[in-house]
Amino acid sequence: MPAMQPPDSPTAPRVDEIEFHSLYAKTTYPVETQDGWELTVTRYQPTPQRFNQPLLGEPLLLLHGFSQNRHAWTSGEFVKNLLFFGMDIHILELRGHGKSSIAHQRERSQRLGIRLPADIDYRWDIDSYFLDDLPAGVAAVKRTTGRDKIFFCGHSMGGMLGYGYAGLHDDFEGLITIGSAADLGRGFPLLRAIAYTAPVLSAGVDVAFASINLQRRISRAGLSLLRKAVSGFSQQAKTAARDSRDGPLAYQYVPVDTWLKWAERLLGRAQKQPIYEKLNSRVNKLTNPSRVSVEDIRWLMRWGGEREPRKVLEQFAKWIRRDELRSYRTDYDFKKSFPNIKIPMAIIFGDLDPLASVASTRSVYRAAQSEYLLWRPVKGNSHIELTMGHDIRQICYDIKNLVEYARTHRTASAPQ
Repeated sequence: MPAMQPPDSPTAPRVDEIEFHSLYAKTTYPVETQDGWELTVTRYQPTPQRFNQPLLGEPLLLLHGFSQNRHAWTSGEFVKNLLFFGMDIHILELRGHGKSSIAHQRERSQRLGIRLPADIDYRWDIDSYFLDDLPAGVAAVKRTTGRDKIFFCGHSMGGMLGYGYAGLHDDFEGLITIGSAADLGRGFPLLRAIAYTAPVLSAGVDVAFASINLQRRISRAGLSLLRKAVSGFSQQAKTAARDSRDGPLAYQYVPVDTWLKWAERLLGRAQKQPIYEKLNSRVNKLTNPSRVSVEDIRWLMRWGGEREPRKVLEQFAKWIRRDELRSYRTDYDFKKSFPNIKIPMAIIFGDLDPLASVASTRSVYRAAQSEYLLWRPVKGNSHIELTMGHDIRQICYDIKNLVEYARTHRTASAPQ
């Protein structure tokens, strides 16, 4: 075998010259939470190459954001760039998302004859992600790789969960957050306004559903009288009677998946128009169309959206209204624990991102006690393209630099 060359060597191949599928072996494995969910981790285990891979075998747990799934990381070349360095990628999907779906829990319950999780019908909140899903995922990656500590990278909500976890536990060897606010809503008046009106909006939806349920009950009562009055009713009447026994409507989740698929179809029509880019940049503040391809955005909208429970949105709104970041079940305050973060940390955000900005990430940067601490905006980027756009390579190099620093520190501090 030829002598290995570092990735930056003029004789080493560029990442664009490497076939993605030659860089990994892909598997999945289950993750059991303490409250009865079976989550799924998708693993991209690096395949050793002829060129030097400076981070070969270093485990990195990736966690998606609000209403997303594993495709947030795979719709672009984020995973490919990290595999080029040799990182061992583990993508956790939170409950109700992707391969950790409700449908999977129901199939598993029927197959094994076990109870469904108590919150199966979209009754979980952010605390469920923080107290149950993330700890289970971290433990599973450690067990699978045989490591005492792993690296963690979270996008948006995933990074916010990372802030809280790193201030409480010592499982991370390094923490990277991408587009993750520490003071959600700061510097974003529209989001704050929505958070303050959220209780009224939720009450309005509840009233609307209550009205529909009342009409359905009246219809069921009328159908019951009709069945008694008409003997030998038809099969169609039987079907109507069966359908009338459906449960009442309730506001349990926000159908983000449906909205995104609808928007994707509209986007497909609009992109053929000459004014598409100008309109998109004005209407959509979460992505910059000049830094990500329309095809990638449409693919993510088609496959990367998930329903998000009502309680998750309500907890986000409460965080914004109260200017806090807290687990309400345990009263653990993420912000008060920012000074406990002493591991290498990189806080990366787009300079056009209204969600994660200088204003909304400053507090964790100032409070953290990390010796290695990167706080960097990515020029020309908003929120979505940070994991799939034209500039992910520089973000992946930021991750590489952090991991290499941590490895050096690990070697230097190891007992002789």
